[in-house]
Amino acid sequence: MDGDRRGWRQCLLGGAVFAVCMAGTTLPTPLYPLYQEKFGFSELMVTVVYAVYAFGVIGVLLLAGNASDAVGRRPVLLVGLGCAAASAVCFLSADGLDWLYAGRLLSGLSAGLFTGAATVYVIESAPHGGLSRATFVATAANMGGLGCGPLLAGVLAQYAAWPLYLPFAVHLALVACSAAVLLWLSETVRERRPLSTVRPQRPGLPSQVRAVFGPAAIASFVGFALFGVFTSVSPAFLAQSLDVHNHAVSGLVVALAFFASTAGQLAVGRVGVGRSLPLGCAGLLAGLALLAGALRWDLLPLVVLSALVGGGGQGLAFRGALSAVAEASPPDRRASVVSTLFVVAYAGISVPVIGVGVLAGPIGLEGAGLVFIACMAVLVSTAAVYLLRRPARART
Repeated sequence: MDGDRRGWRQCLLGGAVFAVCMAGTTLPTPLYPLYQEKFGFSELMVTVVYAVYAFGVIGVLLLAGNASDAVGRRPVLLVGLGCAAASAVCFLSADGLDWLYAGRLLSGLSAGLFTGAATVYVIESAPHGGLSRATFVATAANMGGLGCGPLLAGVLAQYAAWPLYLPFAVHLALVACSAAVLLWLSETVRERRPLSTVRPQRPGLPSQVRAVFGPAAIASFVGFALFGVFTSVSPAFLAQSLDVHNHAVSGLVVALAFFASTAGQLAVGRVGVGRSLPLGCAGLLAGLALLAGALRWDLLPLVVLSALVGGGGQGLAFRGALSAVAEASPPDRRASVVSTLFVVAYAGISVPVIGVGVLAGPIGLEGAGLVFIACMAVLVSTAAVYLLRRPARART
């Protein structure tokens, strides 16, 4: 019994550290309009600053995604917290775009290091028989942390002093506390190897995975692209088109998408993995339609509904995609295939978001958003039609 309590304590504390790190990656979201006002850069630069984060994540996933298997979970997580702290320092020191680029890149590195290592650490820390609950802790910590970031920054920016500094000072303090907690927790990797044994992971697709991977990758790409647009340009849309200048409201709208994604991922247990991917595609399509209505008629309730419906669809689709792809992969290639899926998903955060920024200049933010929605709707509809004809089969 005491062993179970220690295990769950370590699992929950590991999840709390995970949430703190992921909150830092979305912390600047409601603050971008303030940075635009301070430094005078365009909407394109906002999307580029945001996309730099995804490049950092992809780089870590490809080059050092399996480092924690060799050197241990805690060393990798400590390095991730170091990157998170350095990112906060960059934002605290920011006097131009270069500091924002550096801060977002370091934030991406921290997320890339944490995404795999912290998930596995939380699951490995749980007592025997606690896999399902530990997976819930890891999911809630990841997506919940992402949702808490903009909410925390928005509330502090709106109702406290120093809106461009206090959120990062608070996060820096939380990172320091997390480092102390992590040093107290025990390691879960028993046999460790030198860092020199870590090799870059090459994305790969065995032939038996390709039929499943196509629609899974498209759904993941669209879901992450929807999150990318929400977190990079929705504060500007709320301010420019809806005259919503309350940073707490902007942060809450973005947070709702992440919280809905958490709920969608948890619903997979009831819906079933086989049905979650097509249902997630339907949710994404509905979320895109609601976002189009919000852009067309400038309605805040539709923005909120699109965050909830699209976020829930993203959660269903992504967990279903991950399960289907992992199930179809041979055991000796599973890590490589899952890494490839994550690379495609994080490409969805960067490439379409930059496209929206490029189009925002000539046709305006609303026009660019509608073009984005049309392209994503075609992609997710293609995936949904394919899945209706050839359903993905996977175990939970």
